[in-house]
Amino acid sequence: MSWLFWAILVLAVAGLLVWLFNRDNRLGRIMRWSFWLVVILIVGGFLHYTLPQRDIVRIVKVDTRITTVGENAIFYATPDVGTGESVSQRDIRFIDTIRPNGRPMVYRNEDTGWVWPPYFKYDSSNLQAEAADLVSTAEAPKWVAVTHYGWRLTWLSIYPNAVKVKPVAGPDVTLIPWVNIVVLILLALILFLLRRMWLQFVERTIDPLRADMQEAVDRTEARVDGARAGIRGWFDGWRSKPRR
Repeated sequence: MSWLFWAILVLAVAGLLVWLFNRDNRLGRIMRWSFWLVVILIVGGFLHYTLPQRDIVRIVKVDTRITTVGENAIFYATPDVGTGESVSQRDIRFIDTIRPNGRPMVYRNEDTGWVWPPYFKYDSSNLQAEAADLVSTAEAPKWVAVTHYGWRLTWLSIYPNAVKVKPVAGPDVTLIPWVNIVVLILLALILFLLRRMWLQFVERTIDPLRADMQEAVDRTEARVDGARAGIRGWFDGWRSKPRR
């Protein structure tokens, strides 16, 4: 995964440099849109993975399973005090659920501690007990809202991390994501301020630098054209002399 991060970073920096010094031509416009597309994909994916989401589900099973953690370790939390760990395997708590449409959804239940993402979760044992108390059957369902972050990717054995479980009235209950709304508004304000600062930086620093570079290129081209004209005139003078 590290090589992918560095590859994306190098491409983004290269695109930014090309855009800064070639903004007025076609290549600069292409690199500008490519740069912003990469930024939007990275930031959007990061926010989608990190911000809390809530699913309405029915819990059918809770257990602790020995799980192999290898190349996908970046998507798991650091082992908490209540779990065992070996070189590539650890005991991880899981919460198995069924969605209202009948499709399964599996969550892991790990402490986050003080590391990223900042959920400061230390009660995975308590959460496991709460989830076990809400186990139900299809004949007598107990619907709960599971707050979590992360993705479920079966081909990489990645599970979202459950943060909270809360009983709800039914599978059609409406949940407003107030936390996400507030976070996104704050991020929008920060991006607006950063954009204003960036535009001022470009106007005061980048544009004068580009103008100086263009002026230096023009002076160099003028000197080269003068030298060429002088050499051409010297050769023309030799050609025009009469032979004796």
